[in-house]
Amino acid sequence: MVTKVPAGPSLTKLIIQIPCLNEADTLPGTISDLPRAIPGIDVIEYLVVDDGSTDDTVAVARRAGVHHVVRFRRHRGLAAAFMAGIDAAVKLGADYIVNTDGDNQYAGDDIATLLAPLLSGKADIVIGDRNIQAMQQMSMMRKRLQQIGSWVVRQVSSTKVPDTTSGFRAYTREAALRMTIVSDFSYTLESIIQAGKKRMAIAHVPIKTNYRTRQSRLFDSVWTYLKASAATIVRIYAMYEPLKVFGSIGLAIFVAGVAISARFLYYYYAGAGSGHLQSLILSAVLMIVGFQVALIGLVADVISGNRKLLEDVLYRVRRLEIEREQPDELTAGLLDRPR
Repeated sequence: MVTKVPAGPSLTKLIIQIPCLNEADTLPGTISDLPRAIPGIDVIEYLVVDDGSTDDTVAVARRAGVHHVVRFRRHRGLAAAFMAGIDAAVKLGADYIVNTDGDNQYAGDDIATLLAPLLSGKADIVIGDRNIQAMQQMSMMRKRLQQIGSWVVRQVSSTKVPDTTSGFRAYTREAALRMTIVSDFSYTLESIIQAGKKRMAIAHVPIKTNYRTRQSRLFDSVWTYLKASAATIVRIYAMYEPLKVFGSIGLAIFVAGVAISARFLYYYYAGAGSGHLQSLILSAVLMIVGFQVALIGLVADVISGNRKLLEDVLYRVRRLEIEREQPDELTAGLLDRPR
């Protein structure tokens, strides 16, 4: 007869992930600033995602006491590094995941504040609010652009996040499992829009920032950042609301055609219709194009429904993978593996 020993209470694990690209100089300060204990958390581990660094980032991370490292053979971008960290963290059994930057921009002692809404069950995702307007190291133009961009993201995502570009974030295990980033630029805007469309509970808390140690490596100019951010917002919103996007565009084009047609009819009944045949042709073209764009919206809406089913399947597959794999196997097979 085999007697089963009842399992003890599971430990609550937090993994703090740090996407890095050539952060050998700033990483020691970032790691030393991270908390070693937080009320409500039993285990804290650090995970560095090396995004194809050409310096000693990995060696520095190991000397600083980082528990896990995920490495890319070449630079793949912040969004890919973020998702690799999320994937590794959930497979390592993280109940909560905090993302911070390798340049020590965010204060480590704010992680407890960031986790509080998750630990109390009030949110699935928490985003740190840097209070952009009070940041002295940021120019007025960038502050204004950040303010406008955050307002746009709030409108399209139906959320109330004041600082949408903040990379200081905390996720529950469930929220992390449902996260799928398709952008090559950055995860910050896309993840908020995606979470809003999936009806996740998103909270925000005020945080402090340390003095900037270097310039941003995400973009080389404000114009580049604007183009990439605008493209990301339009693309992700169209993915989740294709009927609204294409329907609105199609309706606007169709209405323009109807207006031009009405103008032609006015002149026709006034006896001057022969001089406005070009308007009749243009109106017909616009109405046909508008109708076709609306049809594209209907097709895209059907595809969007299929994508939601695929996301649900991906979520279930991730859960099954995590439930079947053992921590020792994960450590041996996932971490320190070139990607």
